Formats: sequence, C-alpha cells, structure tokens
Amino acid sequence: MNLAFPAIWLRDNCPCPACRDPRNGQKLFGITDLDPEVEIVETDGSTVTFSDGHTSRFDPAWLTAHTLDGTSYDDRTEDSKDLWATITPPEGDWRRFLADPVHRQECLEAVLRTGFVLLREVPVEPGTVLEVAGAFGYVRETNYGKLFDVRVEATPVNLAFTGLPITPHTDNPYRDPVPTVQLLHCLSNAVEGGESGLVDGFHAAALLRAEDPDAFELLARTPVTFRYGDAGTELTAHRPMIGLDPLGRIREVRFNNRSLRPVRLPYERTENFYAAYRAFAEILYRPELQVNFRLGPGDCVIFDNTRVLHARTGFADTGDRHLQGCYADLDGFAGNLAVLRRRNAVIANLRALFEGPGADDYLGEEVTQAAHMLQAAASAREAGASPGLVAAALLHDVGHFTGEVTGHDLMGGTDNRHSHVGADWLGQWFGPQVTEPIRLHVAAKRYLCAVESSYYDLLSDASRYTLGVQGGPMGPKEVAEFDAEPYAQDAVRLRRWDDEAKEPNRVVPAFDDYAALLHRLIR
Repeated sequence: MNLAFPAIWLRDNCPCPACRDPRNGQKLFGITDLDPEVEIVETDGSTVTFSDGHTSRFDPAWLTAHTLDGTSYDDRTEDSKDLWATITPPEGDWRRFLADPVHRQECLEAVLRTGFVLLREVPVEPGTVLEVAGAFGYVRETNYGKLFDVRVEATPVNLAFTGLPITPHTDNPYRDPVPTVQLLHCLSNAVEGGESGLVDGFHAAALLRAEDPDAFELLARTPVTFRYGDAGTELTAHRPMIGLDPLGRIREVRFNNRSLRPVRLPYERTENFYAAYRAFAEILYRPELQVNFRLGPGDCVIFDNTRVLHARTGFADTGDRHLQGCYADLDGFAGNLAVLRRRNAVIANLRALFEGPGADDYLGEEVTQAAHMLQAAASAREAGASPGLVAAALLHDVGHFTGEVTGHDLMGGTDNRHSHVGADWLGQWFGPQVTEPIRLHVAAKRYLCAVESSYYDLLSDASRYTLGVQGGPMGPKEVAEFDAEPYAQDAVRLRRWDDEAKEPNRVVPAFDDYAALLHRLIR
C-alpha cells in the first residue's frame, strides 16, 4: 500500500469493529484516546500495524477516494453548481417522481446542480405542497405555519400577499439559519400578469466579482441586518448579502430589499456599501439573467433559496391567483439524494449482472442464469411471498459470478459456495430477509434430499451432479441444525422455486419489473 497518509490519520480512520460500531459506522473512541506519537510499524498490502499494537485493514478503493490532495468538496458552493444566465427550466413529472427512483434522482440533482426544478402534474389540491416536500425531506415550520398561501389579502402582512410586482429576492433572509429550500405550488392562475421569474444568484455574484471585485469583497465581508416583524413575530439576522465558505467560494446569497434594515457603518463605508449594493442589484435585475415562466395549475417549482432569487410580475388584485408554498432544508434534501444515488447505483450494478454474465448458460440447463433467476422471482411473487423473499429468489444465484470461483468451476467439480458468496456480497446492501434464504438455498437442497424421499427425483441432471459436489444429502445432525435456522423455511420455499425455474419457453417479467421492490429493500 502506498502510505500517502500520516499514521495518526490512518489510526483515526480504522474501520474495524473495535474502532467503529458495525451497526452505524460511528467511532467508538475520541481523538484524545489515540497516541499522538503513533507510528506505522508494519504494512502488508492494505493491512497496517501501528506502534500501539493495533492492526487496521483498509479498502484500497476507500483510500483512493480519500486521497490527501488538498481538495475540499462542498456541494453547497459555486464549485459544485452549473451556473446559468438563461436556461430551459429542468422539468419533472410528479407521478414519475413518486414511482421511478431514477427520475426522482434526476429531479433532486437538478435542484442541487442547477438550483431549481419544475414539477408538472402535481394534484391541484390544497396542502399537496406538503406531500411534495415530504417526498424528499422535512417541512420547515415557520411563523407562517407549515404552509402558506400566496394570494391577495385584504390586510397583507407581506407584499407577496398583494398583486404588486416583486423584484428578484431570496425569502426569509431575516432567519438564521434561513430556509434553504422553497416550494411554490400553483392551484390557480387566471390573471393578467403574475408570471414567475428566477435568477441564479451565484452567477450574478460571480459576475460582480469579475466586474467589480471591490464591491464583491465589500458585500461578502459586511454583515447587514435583515428584519421582519408583525404583531406576534420579531425576526432578525445579521449576515452578509454574499456568503462565502472559508476558501472564499460563494456559498449563499441573501438579497431582499423589503427586509433590509438601515446599515450602521462609518460614513464613507456607508457610501461604498450603497454603491456595491446597487452594483449587485443592477446585475440581478438584468433581464437577460432572468428565466421567466408562467405557473399553471398543477405546477410546483422547487428551488434553492440560498442561491436562486425569485420574482413576480404584477397582476390585478381582483384576479384569481393562488399558490401554496412551504419551506424545507437542503441537508435533508441532499441526504435523500445521496441515498437515492446509492440505491440506484446498486440497482444499476445488479442490472448489469443480469445483462452481462447473467446472460451466460446456466450450468447445463436450457436457460440462461438470468432467465433462471427471473423465473424463480416470478414464482415467488405468484406465490405471494414477502418482498424480501421475492428479492432472494431474484438474486439467489449471483454468487456464481461475483466470487473468485465461478459456476463453471462448480460444474468442473469445485464447490464455489455460491450461496455464501452471493449472500455475503449482497449483505453490503440488503438485510437478512434477503441474504439468509440465499445463504441457505444450497443447504435446502441437501436438506430436502434427506427429508423427502421423492425430492431427489425432481432434480435435473445438472442439479443432481452439483448436489454431489456440494456435499450430498444431509445427515441427521445437519438436518436438525438446518431446522433450527431462522430462515430455514424461506430457504426451502426458495429451493422449490429454484428447481422449477428452468423452463426454456416461460415468459416472465424482466429485471426492471423488480427495481422498485429492490429499491425499497436496500439499506
């Protein structure tokens, strides 16, 4: 192993069960528990022995992913975004969003990368915006409640509740932390005007930095006061209009002329501030930087409120225009996306196995390995098996092509222990309701041969041959031990579906028909 890591770094990141709880991955020690002078005394491949006597084994791929190259990734800063001036709004379909994890990932990625997505065909029913927010995170309740209505009010507490035009702004800059995701769902929009507009605040701030570096620096280094108050609320935050991370990257924009309180700077600095403030506003208000669209009933726009400014053209107060909105936060949003990416990657990996090595012949049978597993899954589903057992039936033979010893080696007389290999490999993502019937399905064949006199005659020639390689029928002690296994009966059911899943002309659902089921089961 290339030791491009300090000893203390490696010791602190040891992944073994003594150092990290295997149930949750959290460290079981603190930094002060480690020897500050710890050294590496021996290496053997990816195994490291330290001067404190501890031995750690590292995954080389994990080490590569954590190379000490000085980079600092933050998915909230400008470096991880696609900045834009004009753009075709990324769109999603609400029904597909719910049903298709890949489409849901695409929509969430659009918000993190581009700053917003426009969901179509969201049911035009009051309160549905909360369901949309709940599909990817958690609703942030504020003084406006869990949701708020954007429509003309007789005594508006906010200019948003009038028909007046609203210039580009971010919402709630007077909160700390500010709500980082905003949703607006259109229930009706039968008025003249009332079009929506979005501006990429990160792009505008980057333009200010290029065109007027002094103005950018002043706005990034000068906290200003934003305030909102009504009869029952008093909210104040002191933050810069342009927020930077410690490396100087744009991470947040707060811009709302309606909420800005008087600045209290020295006289000359106040004049400079207003010049910088105006320069930024003039960029934000450039027509060529604003994406305009009209929300129709059923449209729901989701956007990053720390980056994207939203605006509205004016409309007649008597018109019927009704939006409902709510707030959420990017941490839950990003976490949901990370889980989606992980699960979708697992599904893609499994799909590749079915389309790749799974297309090979199945150990002397008249079907491919993929067809065999798909038939077993179809039988399990037809029998009303639990989702975990259906998944086990679908994946029960992946050990033939995920281990070092292949299914062809098994036919050559070498037991590849594919049941255990497959269960261990799948255990990265699935719980015991999936992995344990798989681990036991070869044992179940040996078990059935021992307890059912007619079972052996049901086996194909190839299965009889592999029975001998795998140990033959169980003895009495093995039978008793198998009966005591918690998933023994599931394994027996799986074994019977396995035995019948060898029909060359049987038509069954394809792998993608099980994608949603697998997605729900992935840990």
